[in-house]
Amino acid sequence: MGQPQDRFGKNVFEGGFLGLDNIGVFDRSAPLPTGGNLEQADGTAWMALFSQNMLELAIELAAADPTYEDMVLKFAEHFYYIAQAMNRPGQDGMWDEEDGFYYDLLRLPDGSSTRLKVRSMVGLLPLCATTVVEKLQRERVPRALAAVLTRLRRVPELMETIHPTGPGHLGVAERGMIALLNPERLRRILTKMLDENEFLSPYGIRSLSKFHEQHPYVFRVHGQEYRVDYLPAESNTGMFGGNSNWRGPIWMPVNALIIRALLSFYLYYGDNFTIECPTGSGRVMNLFEVAKEIADRLTRIFLRDERGRRPVYGGTEKFQADPHWRDHILFYEYFHGDNGAGLGASHQTGWTGLVAKLIQLFGLLDPKKLLEAGKAAAFVHGGKEQR
Repeated sequence: MGQPQDRFGKNVFEGGFLGLDNIGVFDRSAPLPTGGNLEQADGTAWMALFSQNMLELAIELAAADPTYEDMVLKFAEHFYYIAQAMNRPGQDGMWDEEDGFYYDLLRLPDGSSTRLKVRSMVGLLPLCATTVVEKLQRERVPRALAAVLTRLRRVPELMETIHPTGPGHLGVAERGMIALLNPERLRRILTKMLDENEFLSPYGIRSLSKFHEQHPYVFRVHGQEYRVDYLPAESNTGMFGGNSNWRGPIWMPVNALIIRALLSFYLYYGDNFTIECPTGSGRVMNLFEVAKEIADRLTRIFLRDERGRRPVYGGTEKFQADPHWRDHILFYEYFHGDNGAGLGASHQTGWTGLVAKLIQLFGLLDPKKLLEAGKAAAFVHGGKEQR
């Protein structure tokens, strides 16, 4: 992996990182048929979020031991290195200005590159690399904050692509924002994500846009065709061992990360950022309301509909009608992208159980309370009343 120098005075990340194995065009565990390497938007966004998480931990530790300010600076720099690599201008970057979306970048042996234009969770995960910074957090690390702002002034081209930060760019209650997306890119990604003909299912956010149901993505190399179709349930191919469950179904953990990002942006913008939800409906929502809309759709998977049937059980009559089974909810691994039926492992409480936290969160928290109490209300205490 090459590491060119940038104006931070250190190396920047050139390639992507390991991501969602079977959502793309190629099997990421096998050599690329084209040669070269794949710069992965999802895996790189994971590392951006990891850097933010570590930065927040360092801020908490710095409250008791100021020497941890050095770690705050370190992880802030790592985040900006990654942002610079993802948002390189032109054909060298993962952001596609024409489509308003992030894609994996195929880097060929001759140095040329091409974006693999699959509308998938790969392009939504950069939204999740988002962390709101409370005023109190900044006050704990003044030395690190000053150093970060000094470095950022040296890279104005980077600051055009990511969310504004620093003096003059504070939101509600003087909150700051660390995010891969600037406001324009945020709006463009959300427009696709909230489109019911693309990602927004009646039961949450799909892992692949329904656009590919009628428009499969096809990549041809050396006489062979590689394609991505919208598959709301299980695979129709033996590729990836017959497992294509990232090509359309709904996954609770990534939906929860999207909701976290939306609430973070709401803490910053309050009611000053609104968007049509669903896209084309004429209904305008703030980002708290968008987050709640997605949570309500996820919850709908497990609730009885107007016919008394639970979407989670699909056409399994034993679970739908038998009085000994119908009220014993199973936590499936993932869910059908169109009808919400449970798929995969049927005891995946480790992440599908997150739906209980979403019910609790939006049952106890309203927009006004969130803006007043700050991020701890949503991300630390989960909406619980504090004494």
